[in-house]
Amino acid sequence: MKVTVVGAGAVGATCADNIARRELCDELVILDIKEGVAEGKAMDLMQTAQLEGFDTKITGSTNDYSKTAGSTVAVITSGIPRKPGMTREELIGINAGIVKSVTENLLKYSPEVIIVVISNPMDTMTYLALKSSGIPKNRIIGMGGILDSARFRFYLSQAMHCSPNDLQATVVGGHGDTTMIPLTRLATYCGTPVSNYLDEATLAKVAADTMVGGATLTGLLGTSAWYAPGSAGATLVEAIIRDEKKMMPCCVALDGEYGLSDICLGVPVIIGRNGWESIVDYKLNETEMAAMHKSAEAVKSMNSVLATLSI
Repeated sequence: MKVTVVGAGAVGATCADNIARRELCDELVILDIKEGVAEGKAMDLMQTAQLEGFDTKITGSTNDYSKTAGSTVAVITSGIPRKPGMTREELIGINAGIVKSVTENLLKYSPEVIIVVISNPMDTMTYLALKSSGIPKNRIIGMGGILDSARFRFYLSQAMHCSPNDLQATVVGGHGDTTMIPLTRLATYCGTPVSNYLDEATLAKVAADTMVGGATLTGLLGTSAWYAPGSAGATLVEAIIRDEKKMMPCCVALDGEYGLSDICLGVPVIIGRNGWESIVDYKLNETEMAAMHKSAEAVKSMNSVLATLSI
């Protein structure tokens, strides 16, 4: 079984590292447009095989998609982060062309591949990959909600002084500082509501911290995070490869679910060998549903930029 990671930057390389360590495939291909980078990182990772005890074969390629032929899953991390002074239209304009080209090239050599999108703005890039590819919607999955939910659990665990592994907490909606929705009402600690332990003000702060979790790290690091995004991408790949039937919040195409259509947005889905296999109805209350639709409006506004691009 083969998995491809497109983009050998910090997120792509970390995702590849996690995939190899978990031995999710026999062959792992890393691809990048910059000469020698993918080859170098593949070699570096292969030199950890004996140390980490994995047997996955890792190869790198500079923009040769024929090396990706026969991939079961492909992860798209390529693109640029938003830079100071750059408008969202400019970011979308650059990354849209990259993601569209990557998607087309992947499908040329792996027509049955399941595509995981990490590139930003993720909701819009997932929508673009779906619309430009024409493949069944279950084979296009945006990773964002898995990462956002991991950050939600982190902030909850800090507030509760407990292990994040004892928490269940989900973020839905868009993958953005103003569009994500941490579902504090439904968060639990060993099966009991976290509201039994935290007051409303603390829960509100946890939600607010979660929403700016990515921006907080960018401020500290001077660049986007990579350990958690890379791990989140590998976790999604694992659920697909191992047919785990896990419920995960992912960005997928909606067709009436949650009262929304013609959009890719974060909702809880069941992940298995066929990609995303069903959407779970969380029975959101009136306030949560209103937030969901507000998030969708913002994402659709961003998606509308795609119509102005020549890609």
